[in-house]
Amino acid sequence: MEFKEVVKSRYSCKKYSDRQVEAEKLNVILEAGRLAPTAKNLQEQHVYVLQSAEALAKIDAVTPCRYGAPTVLVVAFDKNNVFTYPGGKRDSGVEDASIVATHMILAAADEGVDSCWINFLDPDKLAEALGLPENEEVLMVMDLGYAAEGAGPLANHSSRKPLSDTVRFL
Repeated sequence: MEFKEVVKSRYSCKKYSDRQVEAEKLNVILEAGRLAPTAKNLQEQHVYVLQSAEALAKIDAVTPCRYGAPTVLVVAFDKNNVFTYPGGKRDSGVEDASIVATHMILAAADEGVDSCWINFLDPDKLAEALGLPENEEVLMVMDLGYAAEGAGPLANHSSRKPLSDTVRFL
C-alpha cells in the first residue's frame, strides 16, 4: 500500500474479530518498531506481546478498551536509559516510545492489520499486573487484530481541520 493511503485509511478499530494476527505480519509490525529512531539511538523501548487468555485478562482488568483484540502490544521504556534534554525538564522516553508505537501502528495498517492506540488505563497498575521491572514505564497499549464485521472508523474520522489551522510558517 502506498504510504499516503496507509496514513489516510488507517483508523482506530474498536471492534475485533477472533482472527489471530499471523506470525509473519506480527513480526513485520514488531520489526517496524525496532527500526524506529530514538534519541541518541538508545533504543530504550520494550514491547510486550500479549496473546494468552491470562495475559489479555490482565489488560481487561485495567482498561475497558481492548475491544476484543486477540493481540495486545504493551509499549514501555526504560526510564533509566533515556536522553535528558538541555534544561533538564524533559527526556526522550515518552517521545521515543511514541515513535516506536506509531511505526508499529502504520506497519500494521500496511499489513492489513487493524489497531487502536489505548492510553485509557493506569500505566502503573498495568506494569504491576504484568510484573514489569520497576525501571520500566508503560506508555500505551495497542490493540492488534482484524476488524469484526460492521466495524469501521468513527463518523468524524475524515473530519480534519485545514492545514492553515494547524501549521504556521515562521
